[in-house]
Amino acid sequence: MESFERARLDTYFSKIASRFRPDEPPVSFLITHLLPERPSFVRAVATASSLRAVLPKPKSVSPTAKREAERIAPCDPLSRETFADPDQAVEYVESRAAGERVVLLDVGGYFAPTLSALAEHFSGTILGVVEDTENGHKRYAELDKLPCPVVSVARSPLKDPEDYLVGQSVVFSTEALMRERGDILHGRPALVIGFGKLGSSIARLLHAKGVQVTVHDIDPIRRTQALSQGFTVARDRDRALHNAGLVLCATGSLSLRAEDFSTLRNGAYVATVTSSEDELDLDGIPSVYQRARDTDHITRYQTTGHYFYLLNGGNAVNFLHGASVGPFIFLVQAEILAALHMLTRGNLAAGMHDVPAVDRAAIADAWLTAFNR
Repeated sequence: MESFERARLDTYFSKIASRFRPDEPPVSFLITHLLPERPSFVRAVATASSLRAVLPKPKSVSPTAKREAERIAPCDPLSRETFADPDQAVEYVESRAAGERVVLLDVGGYFAPTLSALAEHFSGTILGVVEDTENGHKRYAELDKLPCPVVSVARSPLKDPEDYLVGQSVVFSTEALMRERGDILHGRPALVIGFGKLGSSIARLLHAKGVQVTVHDIDPIRRTQALSQGFTVARDRDRALHNAGLVLCATGSLSLRAEDFSTLRNGAYVATVTSSEDELDLDGIPSVYQRARDTDHITRYQTTGHYFYLLNGGNAVNFLHGASVGPFIFLVQAEILAALHMLTRGNLAAGMHDVPAVDRAAIADAWLTAFNR
């Protein structure tokens, strides 16, 4: 990022921080993709709260960004196991923030499995959670009873530009990897599993590139939406898998079970928009399949009479090329700061919440002033 771009971004976040600065800043823990532009957001979080730890998503860490983030707050390792065990989760938060008022800034529902234990046994107070993704939104919404408020920005209209551009970046990275092997998108039927914001963006871009696209989604409403937009909707999931030369998984949950991989046609490519632990049951693939690195980011799975290719180890393929969505990501980051401010006031009931429309409008106005040049 050029110096003038950094100055513009810092001015933008300064304006956002002045509007949403808490009277009594809480302690925060920040889970984030630590991409090259992310340190500016980390600094903004540290301005709005006492940032005790950054927990980078393990498959999306820029070494330069990590070094810069470490000058702001400690960077701790993150995995699903970190917050899967209640005792371990409480011990970790205690080690960084004993007795404090804490806001958890999440990307993907990492805190969900042990949120009740944290709310009950932590020596301080869990003011609430801010969740950034649809996958994480679902993880919190599916809990039997939320012990604290969760402010979700996953379905905010300010996130629509990001979701659209992420879909574009997924298609770009998928095609770039295929070209490393001398393959192209054209002439290769595609199956998009999941027709939410990301899946629909991917499907539209593939279609615009002249690719034959079939959609599968468990939600009948989304299937009707796909039909209305001119896509073929799979009547038989197994047949759709067998016919596809490219499978793009965009559900945020389990898209391909272990037994599905043997259904793939020979030479099919598989790519995802999120981590392999969410989308793919790779551990269940039969041991008769031999795994071999075909290129730096393509793994060939082969057994007698059958083979397919997995892109980026099953992790989000777009992170190989920076997952860049330009300045539109700063809309969502500003809304996260607004959500943090909401939780700091302490007047929200346990349950799911949205940032008010008036605050979203103020963020959009500040963003347009800074970046619509």
